[in-house]
This record gives sequence, C-alpha cells and structure tokens, in this order.
Amino acid sequence: MDRQADRRADGPVDRPVARRTGRGGSAGHQALVWRVLPEKPAAAVLVLHGGQEHGLSRPGWLNPPGLRMRGFVRALRRETAGEGVAIGVVRYRHRGWNDERADAARDAAAALNDLAEELGHIPTVLVGHSMGGRASLRAAGHPNVTGVVALAPWCPQDDPCAQLEGRAVVMLHGDRDRVTAPADTRLFAARARAAGARTCGYTVTGSGHALLQRIGDWHRATARLSAGLLGLRELPREVSAALALRGDAPGGLGLPLPPVPRVSSLGTLPDSCVTTDA
Repeated sequence: MDRQADRRADGPVDRPVARRTGRGGSAGHQALVWRVLPEKPAAAVLVLHGGQEHGLSRPGWLNPPGLRMRGFVRALRRETAGEGVAIGVVRYRHRGWNDERADAARDAAAALNDLAEELGHIPTVLVGHSMGGRASLRAAGHPNVTGVVALAPWCPQDDPCAQLEGRAVVMLHGDRDRVTAPADTRLFAARARAAGARTCGYTVTGSGHALLQRIGDWHRATARLSAGLLGLRELPREVSAALALRGDAPGGLGLPLPPVPRVSSLGTLPDSCVTTDA
C-alpha cells in the first residue's frame, strides 16, 4: 500500500501499524489500527470498545462491541476535521479482561507505545466504553495521554487510580445501566480526584449500558469533550469547574447531561465547525 496515499489529511484509513506491537503485547499482534491519519498529526484519539469479564477467544470482524464504537469514530472525525488529529482504534487479542491478565489494558498500552513510536510525543485522549473504559483508565499513565473520556466504564472498587495523576478524566454513565454500576463510576472518579486526577462526571438520564438511548447525545458529547480535552474547543463551564476541584472536594461527578444538539452549550462551536448528527 502506498504510504503517501494512505496518509491523506483527515481521510479515512484502515491500516494496522506495520510492525511489532508495543511493549506488553504479543508478537505479531497489531494493537493499533488507524481510522484517520493526517500527514502531520498534532494530537490523537484512541477508541476502545467493550468486551467481557472472561474470554480468551479473539474478537471477530463482526464484533458488536466494536461496531458500537463506529458512530463515535465518525463523530470524532467530524469534530476534529482539519485540526490534525489522528484517530485510531485498539484491537484486542482476547474478548475478555481475564482477571490479573488485564488483557485489554495490555493491548491499550501496546497501542499507545506504537502510537508514540510512529507519531512521537503528541497529546492523546482515550475514549473507552465498558471494558474499554476500564482499559483506558488503566493505561492512562502513558506519557502521551492527557485525558480520558470513559463511557459507562467498568470500575471495580479495587482498581488502581494513581496512574491518573495529572490527567483529565470525564466519565459518562447512564442511570439505567444494569451491567456496570453508575455508583461505582462516581466512586472511582472521587478516588481518582483524591489521587491527583482532574475529574468530572455526567449522568445520561434515560440511557442504559448499550448506549442505545440518546445515542446522538453520547456521540456528540464524547466528540466535543475529547476535542476540549485536546485544547481544540472550549470545555463547558461545568466541566472546567469540576476539573478544577482537588483532593476530596465533592461535586461535579454526577452532572446531568443535557440534550446535545449539533451546536450547543456543551462546547458551542462557530458556524464553520458545525457537525452533523452521528
């Protein structure tokens, strides 16, 4: 494949990193696949889909958790068009987290190492759903990572959070989620804040774990928050206020997510940056 043609600005690509995976991955496994790769990327977003608690089989091409994230990739692409943002997805070796193996987190770390090797030290936001949210939070200690947008994340109470020190973490969770607990997300966010992270949380009223209800709000909010964490857009006032809280300060962890129209108070954009519905 011609590399120059493959790196057209803001154009869709589907190319694994053509070498070994990064540290912590299996030889021959390509953890990072680009969806958008500008000529000279100035920032990046990596998208991580959900999975299972246990499972050693390899996700197939028709993988519902992966398909669910395509709308987020499209929304991110529109929101960051012309800004030199590379967008990639993390490919897992196994469907499950698999206890102490933490396979999804290892693959996230491998993808981040490959990103840094190919593009250098550029600010990177991780966007993860469910198990992908857990993997994003676990891998966020990587030097490139400046922020995480975690969607209905799986947050066991004994998961570490010290790696999030100095990072911005925005967590969104539906109040009808019966798979991962919104209360666990708020507790993790509070623990992360006490550990030195800058945290904020939104409650998506009326939505469950699969993100099917209010899907446009999920897409647009995620894209605009990611752009905000990269410094490309102004963050909503309530997010900036929550991220400014430190230590055991309460507040800003259960904000109601308002409906997010194409141009809204959640990162109001100039006319030239209006995006279409995801």
